[in-house]
Amino acid sequence: MSTFPIHRTRRLRRTEALRSLVRETHLRPGALIYPLFLVPGEGVRKPIGSMPGCFNLSIDEALKEAAECASLGIGGLLLFGLPAHKDEQGSGAWEEQGIVQSGLRALKADRSLASLVVIADVCLCEYTSHGHCGIVARDGEGADAEYEIENDSSVKLLAKTAASLAAAGADIVAPSDMMDGRVQAIRASLDQGGFEGTPVMSYAAKFASAFYGPFREAADSAPQFGDRRSYQMDGANLREAMREVEQDLSEGADLILMKPAMPYLDVLKAARDRFDIPLGAYQVSGEYSMLQAAFARGWLEPQRAMLESLLSIRRAGADFLVTYFAKEAARVLG
Repeated sequence: MSTFPIHRTRRLRRTEALRSLVRETHLRPGALIYPLFLVPGEGVRKPIGSMPGCFNLSIDEALKEAAECASLGIGGLLLFGLPAHKDEQGSGAWEEQGIVQSGLRALKADRSLASLVVIADVCLCEYTSHGHCGIVARDGEGADAEYEIENDSSVKLLAKTAASLAAAGADIVAPSDMMDGRVQAIRASLDQGGFEGTPVMSYAAKFASAFYGPFREAADSAPQFGDRRSYQMDGANLREAMREVEQDLSEGADLILMKPAMPYLDVLKAARDRFDIPLGAYQVSGEYSMLQAAFARGWLEPQRAMLESLLSIRRAGADFLVTYFAKEAARVLG
């Protein structure tokens, strides 16, 4: 009698048809969200040096990108804005004629783009002259000055920003600032403004990460002093991340976004196991640029590595993925 195992798992790997039949995790274009960086002007399509294939776009050019995304069956867009002027409070974030507000109105006016869910990032860092995600309180002057990012005064401005973006047509508002209590304040601001139906997608567990570097070039949002470790999460803390998610859900968040993705797949998996809610992950700029650098040198096969990276995030528990690969992946996935 043969002692070889009765079950040969390779039997179901012999052909692509068999592999496809028993595949446990699937990617689809409708689960992908493509970030766009909006800038003032017309005909602007400025390459982002550290993010090959990505651009700062004027609204007319962004409409072209959106049309391509819709044709590829991509699920949605995530909008960031670079204002013409910045100030200490980041007032451009909630201006009625702000860059993202104007972009939202243009996108929503084009009915051919109705298949796209348009998400507006809610933060102040792109709009503040100091590059931080909230109001800065300083004690002293010059190099010896101490500073603190004020929580509660920042939350008031974030809530004001979210209401402004909802009024301009955002399907979802997405606070990414990591201030305490901002989801509750945003929910209250939306409801008071008559936007009870606008969901809040909270970046509930956003870690202070080195992988955001290229984004700061794209969004012109690098802090002018200090860093963001007093408000973004410590990368060593998984249990704290679960508390952050739980708190944001209790405050009224409808969806949760984890950021970054690949270096924090264990955190994503823990959230998926614990919370039965719509859960996404953001494959951030550093993850994208790192792979693009390897592609440029011939070190990795682009299509396979791209899809494998996205599949790993999906397999860890993400229902949807924010990724700069969205267009390229959608073309492959068909």
